[in-house]
Amino acid sequence: MKSRDMAELALRNLRESVLRNTLTTLGIAVGITSLVALASLGVGLQNLATDRLSRSGLFDAIYVAPKTRTPGFGREQNPAPAPDTPPVPLDTDARQKLSQLPNVVDVYPDIRFPTEIHFDGKPYQTVVAGVAALDKTEGAFDSMKGSFFSSATADEAILQIDFARQLNPQQPNALIGKDLTLRYAERQPLPPDPGSKDSAPAGFSIVPKDESLHIVGIVETDPAGGFGPYGRGRLFIPMQVAEKLRAAQANDLRDLLRDTPNKPNYESLTVRVSGATKVKDVEATIKNMGFAAYSLLDATQALQQVFAVFDIFLLIFGSLALVVASLGVINTLVMAILERRREIGILKALGAADRDVSRLFFVEAGAMGLLGGILGVFIGFLISRAINFGTNIYLAGRDLPAITVTAVPWWMVGVAIAFSVVVSLAAGMYPASRAARLDPVEALRYE
Repeated sequence: MKSRDMAELALRNLRESVLRNTLTTLGIAVGITSLVALASLGVGLQNLATDRLSRSGLFDAIYVAPKTRTPGFGREQNPAPAPDTPPVPLDTDARQKLSQLPNVVDVYPDIRFPTEIHFDGKPYQTVVAGVAALDKTEGAFDSMKGSFFSSATADEAILQIDFARQLNPQQPNALIGKDLTLRYAERQPLPPDPGSKDSAPAGFSIVPKDESLHIVGIVETDPAGGFGPYGRGRLFIPMQVAEKLRAAQANDLRDLLRDTPNKPNYESLTVRVSGATKVKDVEATIKNMGFAAYSLLDATQALQQVFAVFDIFLLIFGSLALVVASLGVINTLVMAILERRREIGILKALGAADRDVSRLFFVEAGAMGLLGGILGVFIGFLISRAINFGTNIYLAGRDLPAITVTAVPWWMVGVAIAFSVVVSLAAGMYPASRAARLDPVEALRYE
């Protein structure tokens, strides 16, 4: 039997039982709809997480620390050096060497310190954190009120929203454009010991200082989150301004015991790379230099595993409705065999082979799977858009930025339709085999 004749005969048979075949096709469409809707949610959430992490600058950042640092920072990958091996200091010379590595665009310390803010004649305790110029492109500043720093050396400040509410509970946004005073402890070098031949300073002293800052913005989260010992920052200043202040840090006492107390030693440095694909090579180079290094790419495999398991569960639950729909395909085709026994007998009497009869039922099952798959993908796409729309309405009501929580890529469309056809063909195997085995004499005698 020619393929054209096979297709025409299959479509005619599908039209004869319109209601039953339509309901079966709708059952397949419902299964594909649930599959596409749940899968789009998994893909959308994965894209959202990846996009937020990529825009945060964390994927192109490497955190560097001395190997002698306390446990918890790269200890497994970078054990402390042997007792007879002098540790490599993470000082200004090391920072200069790191900045000269290929594909490195910036190197800066994690500066944050507790301090006191004076605003409107009242003191407030808070934590100040330095923000690098590259952090402007991070997602934390997308929905900020006001603007970013006008320059890397501007005496300006960005407030975290909770701290802004502490300064002005009624109208925190009204703080933008006003000034405050930062009172901090400055580290100043002491003059050399008169009785010493060494011209180097004898140490340093802590002197209280004031710095006037102009408030230019208010941000929701902490854009300078890192490994700071004082927790989350609440007032942010440009990184160059933070370094210029020479504020006393947690490691100052440890620096005082070193041979070169006036050469800054860093708790940690952040190395920004030109691209996430170059992080591994730069990280390996830093480790070979004798430092502990860590990047979030080291943890991305665990994140990918979590999303993979999440996607598998979504596909399993979404496929349950498709399994039920496949039972409907089997029921429809078995009923068609009972109703068309005489027709099958005539086909065999006219010379149709068993293979032709089975192919006829396969074509009918495939047609229902194809139509159901296309309809299911369309409805699933509409549900996906509705989820995004409803989610953004909810977020807008709480003054939060819009996000995309679902996504239906083209590969999902093709896979869903192909899966629908395959499941329908698999469901049609038993009815097709049963129809092919009918005895033409018994079939012609039917009714």
